[in-house]
Amino acid sequence: MMELGSKLGCHQRPERSFFIKGYQFPVCARCTGVIISAILATILFIKKRMPIRVCMELSSVMLVDWGLQYLNIKESTNFRRFATGLIGGFGYSTIHLYFYYFCVRKL
Repeated sequence: MMELGSKLGCHQRPERSFFIKGYQFPVCARCTGVIISAILATILFIKKRMPIRVCMELSSVMLVDWGLQYLNIKESTNFRRFATGLIGGFGYSTIHLYFYYFCVRKL
């Protein structure tokens, strides 16, 4: 199962991952949020579409958290990584869905 997370591009660092009964998730906390939000974004996109501008703003939340951590300004926690993965992943996934929708309509 861990190979799946690696193939998805996740770093799978144990200190940044969730555990259940001693078993590490195959993806980190942020990737867990992104995967969950991709599913939710797809369901919502079918029913009601969010403006692209809002999706870009949502995507930036994940980038800001990553930047703060990268620059050693504020250490992120697994809960914050998960939350920003949900928010940013939702925006990012919706932008992808708009792109796919555009491509299909052009065919």
